[in-house]
Amino acid sequence: MKKSLLLMVLGIGIMGLNACKKKGCMDSTAVNYNAKAKKDDGSCLYKPTITVNGQATVSINVGSSYADAGATAANKDGSSVPVTTDNQVDSSMVGTYYVNYAATNSNGTTTAKRRVDVIIGAENWTGVTWALSTTCSGTQFPLSSSPSITAGGSSTAVNIDNFFNLVGGTATGTINGGSITVPEQTVNITIGDVTFSGTGAMNNTGTQIQITYTYDNNAPLIGGTGTCMAIYDKQ
Repeated sequence: MKKSLLLMVLGIGIMGLNACKKKGCMDSTAVNYNAKAKKDDGSCLYKPTITVNGQATVSINVGSSYADAGATAANKDGSSVPVTTDNQVDSSMVGTYYVNYAATNSNGTTTAKRRVDVIIGAENWTGVTWALSTTCSGTQFPLSSSPSITAGGSSTAVNIDNFFNLVGGTATGTINGGSITVPEQTVNITIGDVTFSGTGAMNNTGTQIQITYTYDNNAPLIGGTGTCMAIYDKQ
C-alpha cells in the first residue's frame, strides 16, 4: 500500500514537472524563436530564404555592360517567393556598387545583396582609338596626334605605337589599374635621340589618359629638355 502511494506521488510530481515546461518555437532561425521555451511546439514561423545566383562579389571593366545573374527565394516548405531587385550599378563610372534583393512572405522580409566593383582593366587601355592634345613642343617632343595603345608582353604592359609625329616609334609603359608608368627609354628620331619617361593616369570613366613626360632631345637645332603633358582622349 505504501509503495503504491509512493509511486502515485512520484507520478503526479513528474506530470507536474512536464506540465511546467514552457512550450514554444526553439529554432533560433525562426522569427518567433522563444529562448525560454523548453519544449518545441511546432509553431516556428520563417521568413523567405534568398539565394544569390553566381558570385557574391564581381568585377567588371568601366564602360562595359553589366547583366546581373539575379537571385531566387523560397519559403521553408520549398515554395518559391518573388524577388524584387534594386540594381545600383553604374558601369560608366569606376566605383563599388550593390545589387539589392528582397523577398517577402507573411512572416517578414529577407534581404541580400551582391557587390559589383567597376574597375579600370587592361582592356580599357587597348583596342580603342585615341586622339592627342598636348602642351609638348612640336619640335623638341613632337608627339603624334593619332597614337595607338596596344597590349605589351604581359597583362600589365602596354605599347604606345606611332608615338612621335612623322618618325613614329614606340614607347613602352606599365599599367596598374588606372595608373601608367613610362620608364626611361630612348627613341631614335633619325637626326637624334629622344630620352624620356613619364607617369600618368586614366580618368574614372575610362575615356581620357593624362601623362606628364620629362624628355631630353639631343637632335641639333630642334632639340632640348623639358616637361610637358599629353592628354589622350578616347574616340
